Amino acid sequence: MSTTHTEIDALLHHAAFAPLNDRAFLRITGPDATRWLNGMVTNSAQALEPGQGNYNFLLNAQGRILGDAYIYREHADEPTFLLATQRSQLETLQQTLDRFIIMDDVELAPAFVDESSLLITGPEAATLLARLGLPQVDPNSLATADTAHGPVLLLTTQEANTFELRAPTAVITALRNALGDAPEVSAEALEAHRILTGTPLYGTDIRNTDAAKDLPQETNQAHALHFNKGCYLGQEIVERIRSRGQVHKLFTKFTLEGTLPELPVPLTAVVASGEAKPAGELTSATEIDGKLYALGYARREFLELKKTITYPGGSAIPRS
Repeated sequence: MSTTHTEIDALLHHAAFAPLNDRAFLRITGPDATRWLNGMVTNSAQALEPGQGNYNFLLNAQGRILGDAYIYREHADEPTFLLATQRSQLETLQQTLDRFIIMDDVELAPAFVDESSLLITGPEAATLLARLGLPQVDPNSLATADTAHGPVLLLTTQEANTFELRAPTAVITALRNALGDAPEVSAEALEAHRILTGTPLYGTDIRNTDAAKDLPQETNQAHALHFNKGCYLGQEIVERIRSRGQVHKLFTKFTLEGTLPELPVPLTAVVASGEAKPAGELTSATEIDGKLYALGYARREFLELKKTITYPGGSAIPRS
């Protein structure tokens, strides 16, 4: 894919907005919700105060990733949690979670089904929020706020200066209009920015297919893991990996020298014998202002030895 300098410049140095069309929410309620949810995901649900959130994986018993989501604790009289994920993941996550409600007093229900989301992001995002009469809230949080067009749910992740606004479609449309001449960026620009900044996408970079099933530590997303929260599904494998101190492959950002590859594409590296051995895989790639960037996985030994890593069409240089 390619994108314009103007859009990327707005995302990196200024502020922009874009519709988010692949968003879905699941509300988790009930007297047992805190204990039960804490035993289902990799981060600590029990540590969340109302208005706080964190990033999570849902694993199978073998420690392989089944999906990812942000989980927020809502302001409510009884423990109430909001799971935010891709629309394409919601059905699978809900079915997986539902199977583990045995004797627990817990209910799962889709939330905000008929609403829309708007992304406001960039170092100067606060100026666009102020234009809408919205406060700037901390990362990893959830809040409700009133605007001239109606109430809005504000959600943030660990990424600074990035805000999701969730509201009825008519409210979101009015807010978009109220942003006036602020730049709107395309889905292609958001994807290029994601690859440039190194954020993995479930279903693309975080795989759960017959060909590849990723482990949490392989994804380099340490903020999804909590090691003192108690037992949860897949925890034994996660803890075993931690005790051994390493995994064989790591999620890695690359700069490419060559042609833009058709994905996914294998990586190879030449060892001392001169034999080319499998070194990993590229999972995402983009072109920005004539430069090629990619995401993927590389075997740890080749990264540590700084071996030349190649793909059909060029070389992949790891970047920090």
